[in-house]
Amino acid sequence: MDTNQYSFDEDNAVRFIRAELPPAVSDKYDDDDILCVVDVIWDYYEKKGFLSLNDMETEEEQLDVDDLTKYVKKEIKNDEELIMDPKDIELVVKAELDYEESLENFI
Repeated sequence: MDTNQYSFDEDNAVRFIRAELPPAVSDKYDDDDILCVVDVIWDYYEKKGFLSLNDMETEEEQLDVDDLTKYVKKEIKNDEELIMDPKDIELVVKAELDYEESLENFI
């Protein structure tokens, strides 16, 4: 089995997220906007130490989705170039987490 097809891929992530979002939300943002949210999620993971190989098994148990969502909303609000509705941010975060979970189902 080629495990690379099941690794995180930004293009696949954007397609997956768009498919999960209501069309009215998806149509408001371009791919770069969605990738900005994805990047902020991964920044959060890095700050929390979730990208360390030692934490991989307990990562899911430690992830506080509410804290993650608050962090992403705060970072996007502070971004002077990207304007997103906080409710839309919640939807993108949930869809990105669903994408990550879909990758885990293949392993």
